[in-house]
Amino acid sequence: MNFGLAYILYILPYKISINLWAFHAVQAIASPALTAVMSVLSKSFLVVLPILVLYLYLRKNNNVYSFVIAGILLFIVSDLIKIITKEPRPCNIAELSWINHIACENTFSFPSNHASVLTGLVLFLGKHKYVRVLYIAWLALILFGRIYLGLHYFTDVIAGMVISIAISAIILHYKDRINRISNKIVKAILPMLALKEHTEQKTK
Repeated sequence: MNFGLAYILYILPYKISINLWAFHAVQAIASPALTAVMSVLSKSFLVVLPILVLYLYLRKNNNVYSFVIAGILLFIVSDLIKIITKEPRPCNIAELSWINHIACENTFSFPSNHASVLTGLVLFLGKHKYVRVLYIAWLALILFGRIYLGLHYFTDVIAGMVISIAISAIILHYKDRINRISNKIVKAILPMLALKEHTEQKTK
């Protein structure tokens, strides 16, 4: 990695005012109870995402296919960026030893995987108003927790959200084709699990 990129990804993040402000803000409200809640929430996507997939499937919503494909693609893209940038997590930076954090992870920080994968998925819940509102509230807590636990900079989270929305918007544009092809594949392999093909579904 050349010096310029190393400076931007290693030195600059913990000198950006908004990142320092965010860490000071969460430190001011930190408590053992809140830390425990944020720690549990950080892993809640392992339960929430399967439930959403099952919900979309049971509601006969063909967007279940594009939802799953978007989630997988977003994770792959996010991890590739992490491998390229290799930005250390803030909790591993000596100059940030004062921030609120628990056991730190040795994986990379930029962008936030939680933000990169989870943010854009809300676009596929357009027909389900109440589920969408609950999802957004849950997502806000998750993203807050990434900063609160010292695992990401504020800028990591924002970058992840932008990446997620951009890629998800592209997938959403082709969702009908993706859903149709995916359903045909499922029908060929496991006919009983295939959904009845609908006319084009528009996301509100």
